[in-house]
Amino acid sequence: MAITTRVTDSEEHVHSTFGTRYVRDPLPRYKMPEKSIPKDAAYQIINDELMLDGNPRLNLASFVTTWMEPECDKLIMASINKNYVDMDEYPVTTELQNRCVNMIAHLFNAPVGESETVIGVGTVGSSEAIMLAGLAFKRKWQQRRRAQGLPCDKPNMITGANVQVCWEKFARYFEVELKEVKLREGYYVMDPEKAVEMVDENTICVAAILGSTLTGEFEDVKALNDLLTKKNAETGWDTPIHVDAASGGFIAPFLYPDLEWDFRLPLVKSINVSGHKYGLVYAGVGWAIWRTKDDLPDDLVFHINYLGADQPTFTLNFSKGSSQIIAQYYQFIRLGFEGYRNIIQNCMENARVLKEGIERTGQFEVLSKDVGVPLVAFMLKDTTKHTVFHIAESLRRFGWIVPAYTMPADAQHIAVLRVVIREDFNRSLAMRLVTDIEKVLGELEVRANRVATKTHVDSDEKLAKKTVEQIQEEVTRHWKKFVQGRKTIVC
Repeated sequence: MAITTRVTDSEEHVHSTFGTRYVRDPLPRYKMPEKSIPKDAAYQIINDELMLDGNPRLNLASFVTTWMEPECDKLIMASINKNYVDMDEYPVTTELQNRCVNMIAHLFNAPVGESETVIGVGTVGSSEAIMLAGLAFKRKWQQRRRAQGLPCDKPNMITGANVQVCWEKFARYFEVELKEVKLREGYYVMDPEKAVEMVDENTICVAAILGSTLTGEFEDVKALNDLLTKKNAETGWDTPIHVDAASGGFIAPFLYPDLEWDFRLPLVKSINVSGHKYGLVYAGVGWAIWRTKDDLPDDLVFHINYLGADQPTFTLNFSKGSSQIIAQYYQFIRLGFEGYRNIIQNCMENARVLKEGIERTGQFEVLSKDVGVPLVAFMLKDTTKHTVFHIAESLRRFGWIVPAYTMPADAQHIAVLRVVIREDFNRSLAMRLVTDIEKVLGELEVRANRVATKTHVDSDEKLAKKTVEQIQEEVTRHWKKFVQGRKTIVC
């Protein structure tokens, strides 16, 4: 007699994970399963599915840091269970955040003395930082208008059409009209003269970008400051500037120290920067810095005491992890000014190598500038056989994730590819990418020729078929005439 035995969950622990039923049985996708499974099985199932994700190191679409030193990884894991908002419980973490704010403020030439308090806050990224800065501008404008007895129900802000989507989110969420300076072919950043022309009494600020997402180019903040200063003097307005330095804030101070874009310009009242981009920290940290305390209205700052002490807070969220703040401080003291400069210089050099390799193919026009964020944006010279979207799709086969996109209005007819050069993208990878681009171009050329040949053959067959039909018609007409002639003769 056959004896059937049932293997219990506890007994399955002695077997290999791949020998258990857990990798065989389907798991619910959108509902929580009824029963528990062993931790090793849960890990293996999730880990296996995640293998289908792209390789972060080869994700050339993103500015976000994808590599940090093992020592910093240890600090991140050691602090991953600390809630940043519990300042009284984690005073050292709070102190590290304050040190980071002060280091960044001095890097951006904030007009504060050594003993003065810098006004700034850590955020989950530049999107939150921009929301906070925008709220400060809106509230300052409202206060000024109310004091003058003027209406304050139609605020607007000026940006280029090349801004990141977080600016559109701010405008929509907080009911501010977004007035965009359109781009044009060959000029893919905000024109400061056109921006100032659009300023009116309801403008809460003009936003300039230090490192455009599209091409990496720095906008001319100095020219904007000078033009806006003149208009303010003529009109009596007090329109300020915000600098979105999400990408360029940790580049310009190290490579272009003489470039005036920061708090050296009087109208620049706030700056945001992404720690998780060229601040060299994993995703989840950004910074908002204000010029002086007067530029951040007091009524936007909340004070809470139910966590053990009075804690001022100016954020859109409440709880968040401490690990990215600690990682940012690690990078600051580990690398110092010299280390950041060396890394950014390497990025720029690798961008140059990639740019030259792309230009050697003879099929692309490079749109990105030598001064700016280390990236290469380029477009096809001839799009009759294939497009940049075909190239981006084909590069996926080699593991590369290279975005293809069209420019905003009024340059939407321009389609480009963009490769962001991060710290972990070295010269060997740059040369390999060029080789793979050349392979893709060759394959697309062959494919286009095959399509053209097939189209030509189809056309010839159609022509030949048409000729046969014409011959048949001629034969038919001839026989009709012959038959009709015979009938006539008989009659």
